[in-house]
Parts: sequence; C-alpha cells; structure tokens
Amino acid sequence: MSELEPEREEFYRIKRLPPYVFAEVNKLKAKLRKDGMDIIDFGFGNPDSPTPPHIIEKLIETVQKPRTTGYSVSRGITGLRQAAARYYKRRFDVDLNPEDEIIATIGSKEGFANLAQAITAPGDVIFAPDPSYPLHAYGFIICGGVIKPIAAITADEYLEGVKQALAEADKPPLAIVVCFPSNPTGHMATLDFYREIVAIAKKHDIILLSDLAYSEIYFGDPPPSIFQVEGAKDVAIETISLSKTYAMAGWRMGFVVGAKHLIFALARVKSYLDYGAFTPIQVAACAALDGPQDCVEDFRELYKSRRDILVESFGRAGWDIPPPEAGMFIWAPLPKGFEHMGSLEFSKRLMEEAGVAVSPGNGFGENGEGYVRIGLVENDQRIRQAARNVKQFISSQTRELSD
Repeated sequence: MSELEPEREEFYRIKRLPPYVFAEVNKLKAKLRKDGMDIIDFGFGNPDSPTPPHIIEKLIETVQKPRTTGYSVSRGITGLRQAAARYYKRRFDVDLNPEDEIIATIGSKEGFANLAQAITAPGDVIFAPDPSYPLHAYGFIICGGVIKPIAAITADEYLEGVKQALAEADKPPLAIVVCFPSNPTGHMATLDFYREIVAIAKKHDIILLSDLAYSEIYFGDPPPSIFQVEGAKDVAIETISLSKTYAMAGWRMGFVVGAKHLIFALARVKSYLDYGAFTPIQVAACAALDGPQDCVEDFRELYKSRRDILVESFGRAGWDIPPPEAGMFIWAPLPKGFEHMGSLEFSKRLMEEAGVAVSPGNGFGENGEGYVRIGLVENDQRIRQAARNVKQFISSQTRELSD
C-alpha cells in the first residue's frame, strides 16, 4: 500500500472511483527504475519536444511586465478568447463569439471536469465511449452521474451503440460524450457522423460534449469540428487543447467553446474555483494560436514518422499493429499468443522483461481489454531499441509456451 493510501477510505466521491489501473503499472515502473533498469516509456502522453521558441519568448516578455503576475480572469483574457475564435474561423470556418461562446480553461481536462460538475445531478445518465480517456466517464461519476459505456473502437460502432442504447432506455441521457480523434484508438469521425449525432441530440434534448484535443495531429484528412454541422451550437460544446498541438502540455492551456448556456454554466462554476491560468501563459497562448504555424506541421510530421517507424519495427519483431489515423498514440492488440495474459499482466511483463512501458488497455474501459496504448513520445533510436527488446521478449515467451 502506498504511503498516500489510508487503510480505510470512506469519502463518498472517492468510493465511487475504482482502483486506478495505471497506478499499478506506474508503481512497477518506479521500482524498476530505482533498481537501475532503463525503461523505454511509451506509457504517458507527455510530448518530448520543446515548446516553440516564439511562444517561450512571449511568455518571458510578458512576465517581466508590471501587473501581469497578479490574479488573472477566470474566463480567460479577452485577447486569448479572440485568438481562439480566429483559430476556429481559420481551421473550421466556424464563427464563435469570444464573449459568450468561448471560455479559456486550465487545460481541456479541467474544462471537461468542471463542466461535468456544472451540469450533472446525482443519478443523471451519460453515454460515454468505451474505450476512451478515463475522465470522459469518471468526471461524471465523481459528480454522482451514472455512466452507460458504449463500445467505441470506431466512430460508426459508437454511433450504432448510441442508437441502440437510446432505443432501450426509459428516457434519454443527460449527455453524450464524443471523442474523435480518439484517445486511445486514434480513429476519426466524419462530418456525416457529427450530422447524425447532432440530429439525435436535438431530437431528444441531449447535451453533446465533444473532446477535440487532437485536432491538429492527423495523418490524412484533417478532423472536422462538431460545429461544422448546422445547429450544433444549440446542443454542443467542444474542448480544445494546446498541449499536444504546440508541445505545451505542462502549460495547462485549453478552451471550451460552443452552446452559450453551457459556457455560462461552466463560467459560474469556475468563478468559484479559480482565477484562470497565469496571465503570461495566456498571452503566450495567443502567440501560439496567432503566430507561425509551421511548428504544428513539424509536430504532425514527427508523430507520423514515429508512428511509421514503430509499426514497421514492431511488426518485424513479431507484433503486428495497425497504424492509427490520428493522435499521438497507437492502439495495439496484444501480440498473437499473448491474449491469455490480459492487458495489465502483459504490460507488467513487457516492462519487467523488455524494459518497455505501455498503458494497459483496460484502463480505458472494459472494451480496452486485449489492447495496450503506446505513446509516440520516444525518439527514433529508442523506438528501434524497444523493438529489439520486444522481439527478444516475444521469442522468449513463445519458447516458454511451447516447452
């Protein structure tokens, strides 16, 4: 038991959370590193590239000015909300009003979690994709909501599952969560998908929550926004993050945009909880959104190159992995012959015997069992070394199974 874990925990909200699958893997990772083992870590989606210089320079310039280090504005400074509106116009040809359709958040995760607090009453039902980023379910569970998980390896599978769940339900859910490009699967959704889900939401008076954190990491056609569908602003909000797009994960800068009544609800909750992100960070975020965008293309090409190297080298090692359409993760089925281990046991064995850390798929929902998530956060040399380690691991395990 960790020193931070009490022998008995009785708090209501904590009791609603299951054991965190990733904690077991992280604990093992820390132990192996303490013992001197070199771990090639694909487990955490933490960009390893530096933030572009023009963004850092704007931060330094701003922090040296008087009156920029005091309390900021919970909704985000006006200039930043205007920059977000310009981004949506430039990228999606979508018009947003910075005054009542955009709110800056301390990362998109904070925005999503606080919106869940704003709209959820105990017992409210939410449809959420499975597998998906854990917050998509547990942000609502913490607030007393009830999650209806729906299989979502692909967008089409999710849409059919939503339709079936609606047909079987006594009443419509409060909200439907949408996340494409998906974390963890890397699958994308089309505008036709969004048209159908918006029509469903409007018909049944359901809130749509679209997570578009990976809007700029794609390897084919660019992902659409839900707001490219007419009428989506009546029922939907969308979260956007600068973390991966501009290698600004630790800066904690994101947005929630869309339906005015939902933006208002989020603003009310945030007004009691925070004073917004540090003002110099918000100013630097303006420089990111309005400044040179060649860095975005560079990051996109970096992730594509790593994706291709990993899929090819792991394939030669005996682990066939389908390449994702978008995002900075690879959703990999367990290698042939290893399915019996399950995703958690496989992840632990892979780390102990090959020095390669991945995220067990069951941490993203029940439908994640049989998969692991691999982050594209190590350089080419480390990826190839990991492939060599994986080859030895698969060979040794295959011999053990055949003996």
